[in-house]
Amino acid sequence: MTKMPTYLTDKTRLGVDDLTSPLSASLFSNNKKPVSTSNEFGAQGFVGHERAKEALEFGLSMSAIGFNVFAMGEHGTGRQTLIKQMLTSLAMTKTAPDEWCYTNNFDESHIPLTLSVKPGDGKKLLISMNKFIDGLISLFPEVFDNPGYQRQKSAIDREFNQKYDQAISVVEELALKENVVLYEENGEVGFSPLVDGKPLNDKEFANLNETDRTNFYKSLNELENVLSEQLLELPLWKRISFDQLRQLKNDTAEKAIKPYLTELEKEFSNNEGVLEYLGKVKNHVVDAVLEILVTESDDTPTDKELRKLMVERFLPNLLVPRDDSKGAPVVYEQNPTYQNLFGHVDFASFQGSSYTSYRLIRPGALHKANGGYLLLDADKVLSQPMVWSRLKLALKTQQITIENPYSEYSPPSGYSLQPEKIPLQVKVVLLGDAEIYYTLQDYDQEFTELFRVLADFDRHLDKTDSNLIAFGQLIRQRADKYNYPEVSDEAVLELVRYALRRGEHKHKVSANIVQVNDLLDESNYCWQKHGSQGPLTAQHIALAQAAKKRRIGRLSETWLSEIKEQQVLINTEGSFIGKVNGLTVLEIGDSVFGTPARITATVYAGSEGVTDIEREVDLGKSIHSKGVLLLTGYLGHKYGQTFPVNISANIAIEQSYGHIDGDSASMAELCALISAITLLPIDQSLAITGSINQHGEVQSIGGVNEKIEGFFQLCKDKGLTGTQGVIIPKTNVINLMLNDEVMDAVSRGEFAIYAVESIDQALELLMNVDAGVISKTGRYPRKSIHGLALDKLENFSDILNGPEE
Repeated sequence: MTKMPTYLTDKTRLGVDDLTSPLSASLFSNNKKPVSTSNEFGAQGFVGHERAKEALEFGLSMSAIGFNVFAMGEHGTGRQTLIKQMLTSLAMTKTAPDEWCYTNNFDESHIPLTLSVKPGDGKKLLISMNKFIDGLISLFPEVFDNPGYQRQKSAIDREFNQKYDQAISVVEELALKENVVLYEENGEVGFSPLVDGKPLNDKEFANLNETDRTNFYKSLNELENVLSEQLLELPLWKRISFDQLRQLKNDTAEKAIKPYLTELEKEFSNNEGVLEYLGKVKNHVVDAVLEILVTESDDTPTDKELRKLMVERFLPNLLVPRDDSKGAPVVYEQNPTYQNLFGHVDFASFQGSSYTSYRLIRPGALHKANGGYLLLDADKVLSQPMVWSRLKLALKTQQITIENPYSEYSPPSGYSLQPEKIPLQVKVVLLGDAEIYYTLQDYDQEFTELFRVLADFDRHLDKTDSNLIAFGQLIRQRADKYNYPEVSDEAVLELVRYALRRGEHKHKVSANIVQVNDLLDESNYCWQKHGSQGPLTAQHIALAQAAKKRRIGRLSETWLSEIKEQQVLINTEGSFIGKVNGLTVLEIGDSVFGTPARITATVYAGSEGVTDIEREVDLGKSIHSKGVLLLTGYLGHKYGQTFPVNISANIAIEQSYGHIDGDSASMAELCALISAITLLPIDQSLAITGSINQHGEVQSIGGVNEKIEGFFQLCKDKGLTGTQGVIIPKTNVINLMLNDEVMDAVSRGEFAIYAVESIDQALELLMNVDAGVISKTGRYPRKSIHGLALDKLENFSDILNGPEE
């Protein structure tokens, strides 16, 4: 057989410098000047995301309706922090919005009215109204003890009594002429006969003869008629007297209250809304005072109870106080339920029954953010019933409605409020991922109309010196914030390397700062555990990484253990036909690790094509099945130019019992297939990963670092021989950020990593045979890989179709 030339090994083998991104700890020296990331909204503690910043600046500056912002990005990229910082800085340049109160609607109490006041005036109004109520409680009912009031009251009583006494005198004079005396007892008028100038009692009256008694009854009847005539206008006199007393009370109360109201009107003379409200108070306060504070009942309520009754009628309900010095509000609602977002009406209980009033109206996040900015998590908003539709309605109508969204579906209650709507002026920023954004764009036309600005946050940051320095400063800022020890330059270097590893790119840092912060926090724990002395160093970072690997490493250790015990068949030495070590990545919860998987292929004469066993049993998903189907295209294109390719082949990922997806095994599957066709054994000390197209070109795959480290760990456990290694696509070299253990083994020559561009290079490395180059006559060298494959496939064709004549 034609042996593989050694130049291929040298050409494809990677050096240590190719396995990671070059970095220097001196870049993060403490004497480096901070990198300014400021803009017109103020300095931001953030690196990168320039596109998102520009979109935010545009969206937040647009005052037209519909220019709300959707901040699209992954969790942990700092969207929320960056947006909060920008909003807070921008809000400080804005004037504080007006405050909104609900007041009692004296005419229709179930429709509380709104009242707008300048920032800070709401609390002033409450203080003044409280003083007003306290003044009324101290003033009444003592104001009616005033001598002037008592004189006028006596005059009214005297006028009534004079009329009454005059009427009684007429009857009394007539009665005496008839020898009858008139008397009053318990408010009732009675008559009694006179004998010798003395009134008779019942016993004496009974002793009179029948004639005298008859005369008395006759006189009594006449006197009662006269009495009725004289007192005919008594109800009118009483009503006149009552009206006069009531008017006197009203006038007295109004005169006593007027100075208080005049003082309030003078204090808020520049606010028409408050003056209008005070006018309504003026029209109703007298009646309320006479009803509540002036009572003749023996069960007199306490001052506390009286004050509560007055507060329930006259004290405005300030929804959200504002501070004029703090600018526009910035609100982040973590739990956007309907009530938390739109507000609600509370109920209170009294003597076993529930009641509500304008004083029990509670604000929502829209009220708090009105005139400013509101941040919401899109997934939380969409998961709450009725919230998304009502939020869109509020943004379209620019009004906040407080109502019970389920009132149509619940039995009617005794009493409910319909508060007046409040004008809404707010900029909403939705935080969500790409899936939510594009789903809403496709299926919700109103979303496109209301959220016209997309702030797309990057997953990665370019690895420039300025970005790396700023990234290091972010790390040190967090350490300062939580009183961590000084973070050494080497420690910052390791944290940045970790971000590069998470970004899976030598020239791009992962924008997920949360993951780096977590590692910093865990490293601080290791620093505390090891004496809490000196700075936080690279050793503490390594300890934290090792501790986390151990915490979540049970599954990977179990998998490797099963391979070593041959429960899972994987060889790292020897050569076998139709068998190759593929590489997979398992992601289970927080645990992500690479592990080898044996891929096998068998072939025989037939016309069934390449059968993907995983697909046949519904374990292979669509992308994996696509990769296998490409193998048929490659075989036909490579070998079927002069005769029909007839083959029956089966490909399987052995001892795989779960769903498989992705095409990263397609190169390994093709190598196993060609090995089975040519009967050339594959070196089991090498593992391979990569995707191919129909022309045999090798394409990039994901998880390359985890795959290499997974196979290296297996080889290390079984014993490194110096011949073991991994074949990867050359296009994945830029993604390599391997750990120190693998790089040390590569530098010692105990482990190798090969980067290939074509399937031919992979076949030569695995089979140690020249792949072969097609000649001008359309033939490959006889003992080359492709020559042997061509002969075998031609033989299969002859078996099925018969040899050519």
